[in-house]
Amino acid sequence: MQFGSLQLFDGEYFRAVATRYPPGAEAFDDRLRQGYRGADVPLTRSLLNGARFTQVPDLAAEADDPFARPAVEFAGLHSLLVLPLRKEDALLGAIVCARQEVRPFSDKEIALLQNFAAQAVIAMENARLLTETREALEQQTATAEVLRVINSSPGDLAPVFDAMLEKATRLCEAPFGNLRTWDGDRFQFGAVYGDPQFSDWVRRRGPVQPNRDGNSPLERIIKGEQVVRFTVRPGDEALWNSAGFMEMVKVSGMRSGILVALRKDDGLLGTISVYRQDVRPFLDEQVSLLQNFAAQAVIAMENARLLGELRQRTDEVAELNRGLEARVAEQVEELGRVGRLKRFLAPQLAELIVSQGDEKILESHRRDIVVVFCDLRGYTAFTETAEPEEVLEFLREYHGALGPLVSQFEGTLDQFSGDGIMVFFNDPVPCPDPAERAVKMAMAMREAADTLIVDWRERGRDLGFGAGIAQGYATLGQIGFSDRSGYTAIGTVCNVAARLCAEAKDGQILLSQRVNVALKGSVATDQIGSLALKGLTQPVVAYNVPLATSQRALRVIEGGPQSV
Repeated sequence: MQFGSLQLFDGEYFRAVATRYPPGAEAFDDRLRQGYRGADVPLTRSLLNGARFTQVPDLAAEADDPFARPAVEFAGLHSLLVLPLRKEDALLGAIVCARQEVRPFSDKEIALLQNFAAQAVIAMENARLLTETREALEQQTATAEVLRVINSSPGDLAPVFDAMLEKATRLCEAPFGNLRTWDGDRFQFGAVYGDPQFSDWVRRRGPVQPNRDGNSPLERIIKGEQVVRFTVRPGDEALWNSAGFMEMVKVSGMRSGILVALRKDDGLLGTISVYRQDVRPFLDEQVSLLQNFAAQAVIAMENARLLGELRQRTDEVAELNRGLEARVAEQVEELGRVGRLKRFLAPQLAELIVSQGDEKILESHRRDIVVVFCDLRGYTAFTETAEPEEVLEFLREYHGALGPLVSQFEGTLDQFSGDGIMVFFNDPVPCPDPAERAVKMAMAMREAADTLIVDWRERGRDLGFGAGIAQGYATLGQIGFSDRSGYTAIGTVCNVAARLCAEAKDGQILLSQRVNVALKGSVATDQIGSLALKGLTQPVVAYNVPLATSQRALRVIEGGPQSV
């Protein structure tokens, strides 16, 4: 990974909190940090729909994505991978990885980044728990006396509520008040302070279920108001559509009051109220004071909840860590097995063996395959005149350019032998259109080799490239011994491909008739007639995949594999 970002999701918007992009991409970086609606961007929309990851081989081809064009123009990005950060089914954010070249991320890289994403989720959850607890404790210090009560009564809200009401009524010059908690349907008794007759009535009354269509103070709190001030004058009874409220007015003799909602974010937790028996408005300072007590009540309630949840969450995080460690160990072991097998086998073969958990795929079997042979024209003469170090340098460049194309087109690499490369398709993993894949891989190899050959010709080295492709049945299986093994194909189809390669002139890709028929016109070819190939009793009708007009002119240089 060259560049990327870590983004958090708040339920609607993604915002980047950490980024790494090249110089000149500041505008793109700022846009990510400002945030965007996840549902508006195809890459993140797939995460909202539950995708395990989203990969884009080339952003330049994503015309519908509003971030694709600026990503290409300002940051020069092409291949991109987006991995979700999830806790259970909740989407917390995403890790975005990008490259400036068109090179999709491999399964191994994706698995490794998914491990990092899982660790990031654990770190975020730990940080969230620590932050919530720290903020709750910091807020408790607002009033020293209330803090002492909270500290001395962990999990017990009754003394906290009693202390708050006593101070609220005294400082707000109100003779009585109460505190109720909300369970989503009714207001439950929490605490009451003041006149004994009023206190007894509140306790006897029990839970209160307001009329949702009324306009009493409690009903207005439910509808979303944060602070409700009211006065009751003689003759106002008709204004209150609540028999319970008017009964409380008669019992207490109250004439004015304040109710403040206890809310956590947008969730209603209850109310704290103070009342007077005269019609006298409360000062703004007294309202602010009651809001401060309401905030402390919310803190106390959250603390009681957190104390109950914290131990459970700590156990959950510990279990999650243990599970993650076990998964990481399993994946490390699996990656190690894949790495060891890839030393001898093709990448997809190694991954298939590991995923199945056995090596049955290596047992001998028969299958219809497409075989590609390619090598260099003039390579033998080159090795005779060049120093070994020069030959080695060229082969490194040559294999480095052509080797990745095998995996890109999902072929199985049989061998690298000097300048010769043998690849076959449709085994061990069957694939659609194996002939077309083989031909297009050979065309890509021809183009890649041409770039190298032009450079080496400038150094006085006369080299060329040719390939042969044939289709037919072969026997495939494992060869070698315990310390070193390989996977190969044996059959006439391999010989035909090798002889076509030997017959090919510089720039030619010769196809057998069966391969040409399988292409169904998807690739332009020219018939070159019947060829008498060494070691074969019958002539072979061959076709050539012509060079594009922009490529180099064909040159005849003898070469090709001598035996199979």
